[in-house]
Amino acid sequence: MQDKRQGLLPRFMEGLKKSREDIKKKVDLIFSLGNKPDSEMLEELEEVLITSDAGVATSLEVINTLSERMRRDKTITGERIKGELKNILKEMLDTPSPETKIAATPAVILVVGVNGVGKTTTIGKLAALYKNEGKKVLLAAADTFRAAAIEQLQVWGQRAGADVIKHSEGSDPAAVVFDALSAAKARGVDVLIVDTAGRLHNKKNLMEELKKVQRVINREAEGRSRETYLVLDATTGQNALMQARTFKEITDITGIILTKLDGTAKGGIVLAISRELRIPVKYVGLGEGMEDLQPFDGEAFAEAMLG
Repeated sequence: MQDKRQGLLPRFMEGLKKSREDIKKKVDLIFSLGNKPDSEMLEELEEVLITSDAGVATSLEVINTLSERMRRDKTITGERIKGELKNILKEMLDTPSPETKIAATPAVILVVGVNGVGKTTTIGKLAALYKNEGKKVLLAAADTFRAAAIEQLQVWGQRAGADVIKHSEGSDPAAVVFDALSAAKARGVDVLIVDTAGRLHNKKNLMEELKKVQRVINREAEGRSRETYLVLDATTGQNALMQARTFKEITDITGIILTKLDGTAKGGIVLAISRELRIPVKYVGLGEGMEDLQPFDGEAFAEAMLG
């Protein structure tokens, strides 16, 4: 695991450059005078966390933990507090491996999220990750509502080397999933990744579609590994947190994929999602390339953010 983490760290360092430059600069400034940590310093640290999109509740949790450690050790210095801050982030983001366990094939990954977050692109990159592991991957174009969604998934399928099961635009998404599951079984597929519509403005229709799709998966993929990944755009900050809460009401989310993390200086959103929703971040997007979707690692994230 340590070797794998060392391999991830350079990617996280590069991908989180904007966040690191912003947060580390502010944290370093707070302790630049070398003064003994006090309540005023903790208040300033709390403000840094909140403005980095960590959220009020999560920021308070971090500060309360730091305050307790300061209370137990009266000799603690500002430099050591920075180290403790990093340790607390690591502890809060200590998540299990994101890898989908494949006990019986095909494993099914249902991918949800609003339009515009990079959902279809992420599915293509996820397919490429599994292909690189030697797994046979099939994609299901169950977003039959959005114009060109099927064609876009086909393009990403070709790039990743994965076939796509599709119907015509406007077709029943559940029927697409049924056919995709049948094809996956017949072809000996390891992983089936299902694209879905993202019409959050019409939550009732979206909910009914997802319920139908879930029923098909539960019936046709009984005994197989099943995941539901929610794709969120990190650059939207607290709005991403609101989307996650809404989707959590609609379906059982087992993991988060956070895209465009390289495009924001507010990487604290990772903390907010992990702690406030109690949903693990499984993968993060750290660039535009096919290889830039990476398994999330809390320790590598903390190291990359605070150095």
